[in-house]
Amino acid sequence: MIYLEYKPAPPLSRFVHCLWYARTPQPAHRRERILPTGRTQVILNLARDFLLDCPEGQPDRRSALSLVVGARSTYEIVDTSDMADLIGIVFEPGGFPFFAADAADLFSNRTISLEALWGRRAQTLRDRLRELTTPQAQLLCLESFLAELWTKRSAAGTAAHRPAIEFALKCFRQAPRAAGVSEVARRIGWSERRFSQLFREQVGLSPKVWCRVQRFQRVVQQLHAGTDIPWPELALDCGFYDQSHFANEFRAFSGIDATTYTRLHGTPWANHVVAG
Repeated sequence: MIYLEYKPAPPLSRFVHCLWYARTPQPAHRRERILPTGRTQVILNLARDFLLDCPEGQPDRRSALSLVVGARSTYEIVDTSDMADLIGIVFEPGGFPFFAADAADLFSNRTISLEALWGRRAQTLRDRLRELTTPQAQLLCLESFLAELWTKRSAAGTAAHRPAIEFALKCFRQAPRAAGVSEVARRIGWSERRFSQLFREQVGLSPKVWCRVQRFQRVVQQLHAGTDIPWPELALDCGFYDQSHFANEFRAFSGIDATTYTRLHGTPWANHVVAG
């Protein structure tokens, strides 16, 4: 297995969390459960001309070869055969609209063809990536493509509200218990309704759902790190009201309980869980 992450240089680093490359030619299991992070991704399959859609309890079916995976508030199931040769982009919260020239919430909890977003450029990019012989060269090629796109769209004003959204994200991150939606909206100088609308358009999820997903993610990262803390203490440390709140939220976002997560985890990535 090969997995690489690459942080692009500024100014892309303000909008793009990372570029990644994965090659897993012989996976040990057939399916994985992917937990929600609230971030939008782009995924390009370099091994074959389709990716698999895996509705839970139904047969796999073919989908497009390159996809936009919108910000999710629930888990999804993937077929590990897709991981034979993949490359992708993880956008920072609020970063995706700059490259989509559209609102992020139009893609939320949806998976659509990359060609529907970028047209023929998506196929040209994939062809260029497949011509290269090393993952490092492919990641640099992907960075170059995004830099060109950034240059073309930097004058379009797509990021007009980004400073306010970045401020809100910082508030939610630094004081997840204290930073309520109405208080953050007041500090920005917007009504709560306008703030919620613009946050959803830029990030893909409402402020309240975003905060719930990030609270869930704090637990996931602790469990992935092997933190040995009693459930009630872990729940409070991660911002839940009590253990019952923690248990209900964990299942709502992952479809499993925290004990099952620790038992089935079995992958190098915190947000990938063996699913069969």
